[in-house]
Amino acid sequence: MCSIMGYCGPVQDWAAFHKGFDRTLSRGPDESRVLEVGGGALAFHRLAIMGLTEAGMQPFRLGNSAVVCNGEIYGFAKLRAELEGKGYAFSSGSDCEVLLPLYREYGAGMFRLLDAEFALILYDGERGEFLAARDPIGIRPLYYGYDRAGAILFASEPKNLVGLCETVLPFPPGCYYQGGQFHRYRDMTQVERVRYDGVDTACRTIHDKLVAGVEKRLVADAQVGFLLSGGLDSSLVCAIAARKSAAPIRTFAIGMVGDAIDLKYARQVAEFLGSDHTEVYMTPEEVVGSLEEVIALLGTFDITTIRASMGMYLVCKYIHRHTDIRVLLTGEISDELFGYKYTDFAPSPAAFQAESEKRVRELHAYDVLRADRCISVNSLEARVPFGDLDFVEYVMSLDPALKVNTTGKGKYLLRRAFAQGEYLPEAILWREKAAFSDAVGHSMVDYLKEYAETKYTDEAFAAGCRKYDYARPFTKESLLYRDIFERYYPGQGAMIPGFWMPNKDWAGCDVDDPSARVLANYGDSGK
Repeated sequence: MCSIMGYCGPVQDWAAFHKGFDRTLSRGPDESRVLEVGGGALAFHRLAIMGLTEAGMQPFRLGNSAVVCNGEIYGFAKLRAELEGKGYAFSSGSDCEVLLPLYREYGAGMFRLLDAEFALILYDGERGEFLAARDPIGIRPLYYGYDRAGAILFASEPKNLVGLCETVLPFPPGCYYQGGQFHRYRDMTQVERVRYDGVDTACRTIHDKLVAGVEKRLVADAQVGFLLSGGLDSSLVCAIAARKSAAPIRTFAIGMVGDAIDLKYARQVAEFLGSDHTEVYMTPEEVVGSLEEVIALLGTFDITTIRASMGMYLVCKYIHRHTDIRVLLTGEISDELFGYKYTDFAPSPAAFQAESEKRVRELHAYDVLRADRCISVNSLEARVPFGDLDFVEYVMSLDPALKVNTTGKGKYLLRRAFAQGEYLPEAILWREKAAFSDAVGHSMVDYLKEYAETKYTDEAFAAGCRKYDYARPFTKESLLYRDIFERYYPGQGAMIPGFWMPNKDWAGCDVDDPSARVLANYGDSGK
């Protein structure tokens, strides 16, 4: 990961600007630079992944224009070759150096052409204006706000802008900002035509597109590792990568001391793949002791996100301290496409599709946010193969009747897509997976709930909930998270769409806790 920031107007307080920007120094600890341009400023903290030399340092310049980008531009070598054919010269191996030439050739139309996970801020020297853009899923973070003089600011994280802007909001995925307005260039939830592929065709295509999505994310000039929970999604990513790698891949799993559900399954996968595997254990004291730090780095009060971040944050902390790995591949974004435990209760294929669309639109505020913050705060970069644009576009376009659970086995299409070829042991491929916050050990969530109970009397809880009109807390745990959030992001609750919960309008889903453990169909998940 890297950190970017743009002040698109006269900087009112340079000391406050630098202080805000340095709150995300861990995203890019290798080198920092601030460029005054266009009457404003572009700032960059670098984590070197592609083009490791000094020549790859940003902001990049082209004539009077400049750009800072936190991103990975897949297939950039082909783009660079095409641009060289048009007379452009390049001085680094950085994928992001192609952005200014692309902008000169295509203007804002370039964003629709990119196969990338990115957030960028660009100064157009010819037109004398700033613009910004974010990838269609929002895998790379970007936020915005306005100073008292009305100038817009952009930054990688909300903590950069707290104190500089009265209100901080997430930059909408799949949009670019230009001329004082947001323009949508791509919406991954809108299907141009429904694909009525047969099961065999659908599974074959899912297989091929996911393999391609993993393969392109293995390209890096820095060391690559893998988070392995032992569930289907991360195991498939590791299995594909193991086939594409000349040396054993390095995998990492985490669990609670005493009742870690998934460590044994992760170990089975690692042994099957022959990976260089590391197990990390966390204690109740670490969980409770890390809570405030995790909420501060996440910038959310959402229950599910915070619970699931505990294990991810601690395993990434271990990786940062004990290895030379800079890039981590993860298994996020499968559930939103193929279904959760609660989507088994979808009343119709159309309802399933509508729920999938909602979850994809909000990914940037939940699972994607979690992966980005837990990984980047430890000076690592996240890559998400299930978020490959070609893959997402195809799965979203499939006839939803194929995706609903009619077999009694969730994510049937994805499992069947890799049933041939011995990618994984059968017991792993067809196992029902627990949610990550449960899989690290059921006791972890129990410890957090018990800790919250000690913080409020019933009277204090009732009074505390009344403080919040938006996304009002409804348990002592949720109130504790909100109170901590407000200490670091005062008055910024609207950054989060609300609490991630199953669809309460569906029979069987009107529950008071986001964990799949409370659903009637949880069954053998997580055992």
